[in-house]
Amino acid sequence: MTQARITLVGKPGCHLCEDARRVIEGVCAETGESFEEVSVLDDPELADLYWEQIPVTLVDGVQHDFWRVDPARLRAALGH
Repeated sequence: MTQARITLVGKPGCHLCEDARRVIEGVCAETGESFEEVSVLDDPELADLYWEQIPVTLVDGVQHDFWRVDPARLRAALGH
């Protein structure tokens, strides 16, 4: 199994995280990419880094966006 190129860092119950997930799911459906989701509640290091910015989107392990995800910008970052 290949590793997901996109990581969504968020937390349960976060409405911005739900919005970001929908955008990411749509982009993944179009491009064939995959994503994983991690919670700042499960990882103190991620909480220290990103608590005030969630949801945070990483592409290939590098921070791409926070709060909102622009689908065109995400596709471009993925090379699609």
